[in-house]
Amino acid sequence: QVQLVESGGGLVQAGGSLRLSCAASGRTLSSYHMAWFRQAPGKEREFVATSRKNDRNTYYKDSVKGRFTISRDNTDNTVYLQMNSLKPEDTAAYYCAARTEGIYFYTKAYEYDYWGQGTQVTVSS
Repeated sequence: QVQLVESGGGLVQAGGSLRLSCAASGRTLSSYHMAWFRQAPGKEREFVATSRKNDRNTYYKDSVKGRFTISRDNTDNTVYLQMNSLKPEDTAAYYCAARTEGIYFYTKAYEYDYWGQGTQVTVSS
């Protein structure tokens, strides 16, 4: 079992950048597919980005392609989400998630086994 703790959220102006971190403990991150999701008030949790465990290939939600980058550091056991050119519509609570099994890209919240507590990102216009 793995425990996930997110950090790095905050308030930023439109066009700015933030880097979110997800620190894992309990098991090495190399055992998991990792993903970032986000949830705005009154909306469902939505997929943002994922890093596949076997080859570290990545996949993104269309609206963040070219602006966000997911990466993992297996030495530090941490996953990152670098967010550039932020927009007000990126405002949400951001969650880190881990999945043990499979070989594909997984983009549905129910497909993930472990979750962090979330970190708030607010982008002002």
